[in-house]
Parts: sequence; C-alpha cells; structure tokens
Amino acid sequence: MRTTMRTTMRTTMRTTMRTNMRTNMRPFRFALASLALTLLFSALPAAPAQAEDIIVSAAASLTNALNAVKQSFEAGHPGVTVVTNYGASGALLKQMESGAPVDVFASADQQTMDQAAEKGLIAAGTRRDFVRNSVVLVVPADSRLGIASAKDLGLPKVARISLGNPETVPAGRYAKEFLESTGQWSQLTPKYILGNNVRQVLDYVTRGEVDAAFVFSTDAQQAGAKVRVVQTADGKTPALYPVAIIAASRKPGAKAFVDYLTGAEAQRILGAFGFKKP
Repeated sequence: MRTTMRTTMRTTMRTTMRTNMRTNMRPFRFALASLALTLLFSALPAAPAQAEDIIVSAAASLTNALNAVKQSFEAGHPGVTVVTNYGASGALLKQMESGAPVDVFASADQQTMDQAAEKGLIAAGTRRDFVRNSVVLVVPADSRLGIASAKDLGLPKVARISLGNPETVPAGRYAKEFLESTGQWSQLTPKYILGNNVRQVLDYVTRGEVDAAFVFSTDAQQAGAKVRVVQTADGKTPALYPVAIIAASRKPGAKAFVDYLTGAEAQRILGAFGFKKP
C-alpha cells in the first residue's frame, strides 16, 4: 500500500510540475514571439513617401532658371516631381481656361495673373510676386546695320523687328508700351515679326532672321555672345512676375513649391540667371 501511495504521489507531483512549467512558459514564449516580430519589422525598410506630381505652367522666359530651381526643389522633397509646361503667359491662361490640369501658374506679367484671378482660376491668398525682369532691344552679334538705339529702328535699312505678340506675350506687351512712349509704335508696324513667345523671338534674332528684337534681359543673357544688347527698353509698367496656386489643385506639393520659389535658395538660383528680386 505504501508503494502504491508513493507511486501515486510521484505521478501527481510530476503532472503538477509539468502543468506549472507549461503555464510559466507561456508568457516567456509570448515575449519571445513579440521580440521576434519587433526585430523583423524594424529590419524592414521604411515605406517611401507617397509620390506626387505637380504641374507648373510658367512663362517661357523662366525656362532655364525654373529648370534649375526644379532640380533643387526635387532634391529636397523626395517623392515630389515637378512637371513643367512653358509658353506665353496668355497662351497658358487659355489652356487653364480650357481645363488643362495645372497646380501652379507663374506668369511674366500682372495683367495675365489678374485675368486668372478674375476667372476664379487661382486660389485666394496664394498669389505672390517672386522676380522682376527688364526688356531690352537686341541685335544679332554680327549686325552691321549700326543700330545704336530704338530711334534707329525707323531707318530704311532696318527691315524686320521681332517682338512677342502683345495679345498673349508679356514681353511683347512691354515692348509695345515702350514704343508707344517713344511715338514709334504705329510707324514701325510694317516691320514687325510677331513671335508666339519670347523664346521664339530670341531664336529669330540669334539666327539673324530679323534685324532687331525686343526680349527680356534674362533671355539676352541666355543667348550670350549670339546677340548684342543695344539698350534697355522698359516702359512704365514694371516686369513683375507673380506666381499662384491653381484653385482646383489639391496637392500639398503645390504650396511647398511656391514657398520654395520665394525662399532664399530659389532666389539665389533665379538671380544667377539674371532675374532680380521683386
């Protein structure tokens, strides 16, 4: 009987010990599993920022400078890509009126941005002036016509003068204002070769297809040795460039880009291309 009792007691003790060990091991196993999962997830790469494309429609005269600003902005804003669309400010406005997808608009004049505001195309409170420019009269670098100022444009030897179409191209509008102030606008009409944007006008003069042209000083800087600046041809209206976020845009990157464009780094880049602070 004693032997039976000892056996029974041993069996009971073993069962109790096994049960207690299993019970005590559960929290330990749970802790190990939790630690393993933590280590696993911490080893995984962080999820990349959500990609976002923002479309910027900008005046043709901004092409080179804004491309440089774009690269700098994207380097500091991973996941955000700036898609640029360059053209005459008036033509860009018509595109937006027709429903073209745009997030940011930068024009070369106040008049076009005023029209965008009147049509409800830009978001209230987002408009800012970010650079200033000047209009200059240029001639091909190898010109032998002896054009020394705008007064010489009326001479018979000057046959072709290019400027942007004043209806849609701010540089052309500024040039018209200047020539009106000198009393030459009407008399020079037969000589005008109108361009669709200021860069087209610049191409005409660099290729020697016209005798003289009115472009922005920043465009003349881009042309380098291909043109010679005869004189500054600013009218009464300053060439102030405004930028604004489009009312229909819902992209955070649009505001980030406008903020960057008016910041110190972008202003430094724009200055290197000849633009002045507003």
